[in-house]
Amino acid sequence: MSARARARAARDSRGLLGQYDAVLAAHPALAERLRPLRAEVAAHAVAFEEGAASPTATASPSATASASPSPAVPADERSALAALAAAERSLADQRAKALLDAPGELARLLAAVAAAGAGHAYLLTKGDQ
Repeated sequence: MSARARARAARDSRGLLGQYDAVLAAHPALAERLRPLRAEVAAHAVAFEEGAASPTATASPSATASASPSPAVPADERSALAALAAAERSLADQRAKALLDAPGELARLLAAVAAAGAGHAYLLTKGDQ
């Protein structure tokens, strides 16, 4: 069960990474702001993949991501950031619920990544000067 949960968490992180990439492609002016957050999301995916049971668990998220269409990105930057923040918030909430049933180390990782996602959501929506 733990390996399956880790693989799902890695896949979810890769999906979020795809959303960051889509926003960056549509709004290159946001690169400086989004690059550090995207790097953390990529690190989260790697952290979950490192504990996955089989090598196919790390390969399948990439295959799934390439087979699925790029996420729709709002035309204006503010809406694109809001959509990205909503995705971060939703995934953070999902992970916070999942950690209740996860074994020790995975629960700690889920909690840390959920907290980071909540922080990202804040920075994406409230971080404007």
